Amino acid sequence: MSAKNILMIVGDFGEDYEIMVPFQTLAAVGHRVHAVCPGKAAGESIATAIHDFEGQQTYSEKRGHNFTLNASFADIKAENYDALVIPGGRAPEYLRLNQDVLDMVRHFFAANKPVAAICHGAQLLAAAGVLKGRTCSAYPACQPEVELVGGIYANIPIDAVATDGNLVTAPAWPAHPAWLGRLMMMIGVPVGEIQHRSAA
Repeated sequence: MSAKNILMIVGDFGEDYEIMVPFQTLAAVGHRVHAVCPGKAAGESIATAIHDFEGQQTYSEKRGHNFTLNASFADIKAENYDALVIPGGRAPEYLRLNQDVLDMVRHFFAANKPVAAICHGAQLLAAAGVLKGRTCSAYPACQPEVELVGGIYANIPIDAVATDGNLVTAPAWPAHPAWLGRLMMMIGVPVGEIQHRSAA
């Protein structure tokens, strides 16, 4: 199986783990991952936020890392990509106001390409109008947004994953093993890449 081209749409104060871990994991097994942000170019960075579950009624937030983009949003053509990854955090609430971002999301659904969204990533899916009749997990506070656009909210454990056709979703970063595992089942792992890299 050949390496896939994967698009990741990120933004300032996206969730640190939900950006860093998928980006590094998918690259580690040999896929090509382009992380882009509207208004920013390759080599520029976004600020991430770390969201944790520490016993309060909602998650806490701390400043995360600077994450360097490796592609320029203005140069991206969605048709050149095999799958889309949408991290959560605070970024989706403003990214959903960008029409070009919404058009990119719609392309992957129209073409039935794999889409993996986690946590508040459902806000982008809802704004793009792609959830009607679809089962979607998200951070529990996003349940009303999923349901208001006709989606079916998957009320699953925080470390579980929901799949509906080309759509793979999860509540938050504790689900990374299940979420990324399911995505990689859909897109595959390039033959020989892991063995080659571990032997190098």
